[in-house]
Amino acid sequence: MIKIDNLSKTFHTADGSVEALKNVSLDIADGDIFGIIGMSGAGKSTLVRCINLLERPDEGHVTIDGVDLGSLKKKQLRNIRRKVTMIFQGFHLLMQRTCLKNVCFPLELAGVSRADAQKRALQLLETVGLSDKANAYPSQLSGGQQQRVAIARALATDPKVLLCDEATSALDPNTTNSILELIKEINEKTGITVIVITHQMKVVEKICRHVAILDGGEVAEQGEVAEVFSRPHSEAAKRLVYPESDMPAVPSGGGRLLRVVFNGAQAANTPIITRMAVKRGIEASIVYASTKSIGSKAYGQMILGLPDSDNIVTAAIGYLSETKGITAEEVTGIDGRME
Repeated sequence: MIKIDNLSKTFHTADGSVEALKNVSLDIADGDIFGIIGMSGAGKSTLVRCINLLERPDEGHVTIDGVDLGSLKKKQLRNIRRKVTMIFQGFHLLMQRTCLKNVCFPLELAGVSRADAQKRALQLLETVGLSDKANAYPSQLSGGQQQRVAIARALATDPKVLLCDEATSALDPNTTNSILELIKEINEKTGITVIVITHQMKVVEKICRHVAILDGGEVAEQGEVAEVFSRPHSEAAKRLVYPESDMPAVPSGGGRLLRVVFNGAQAANTPIITRMAVKRGIEASIVYASTKSIGSKAYGQMILGLPDSDNIVTAAIGYLSETKGITAEEVTGIDGRME
């Protein structure tokens, strides 16, 4: 268990002080894949660096398996960091070393014999699908392959926690998906706890089970990914789930807007809006839709335009919410924009 209690961090610069973290508290269970998401400047990278004390918080505590990291001496902290490893956006490989020797490096620092280090490194390169690149140099690899080497290196000391700081931000979508699948597979096979720092919703949706949304250095919302993304309560969560570019204007003829969120509903091929019109006599126009089908289930959101009637809006919300995996709520606007 990773327990973060009231973590605060302020940076002092020539232009003044910046509160990067403000009383952040999180509990991350063993074996979880936990996402920490927020806009640029939300405090994500500062938080992940505080988890292994690469950055010392001004206040608060980070406890891993009951051990308060702030109470440890330097040697003890170095030992903990072998069990709490990181991968980064920039890979941070040693360019003058082969892939094999990059993976061997943390084992050499830990005092492992050369033969044992190479055996372990070769096993890990096979795990990440690069056993044929052992003698290649990083400059000879693609970005995705370099990140796979970085993952192998991070796993070399058999860590309990893997911190991923924007680890896929520099990669194209297809490569991102393959790296995320690899991380998920490693988590399932080894039980390693994974903390994913990202600004990308799709990353969290793809592999994370729980998520915390940071906003201005504070935790705006946290919980299961499906729950937070289908029913966001905080303004920060709503900005991430429903970006401003997706916000439609109120129809020119007036009326009301209803947001319908599909979160695994068995409705991918069901004309639910047509059925609502037939069964309940409620006619709705589709103002905006962004949904996708995965198997037989629907995910995404839809904005409906309804007549300006409290009774119709209430009836529509009630009808749509009867279907498992669908939530509906009215959205109001300012100057024709949704809030």
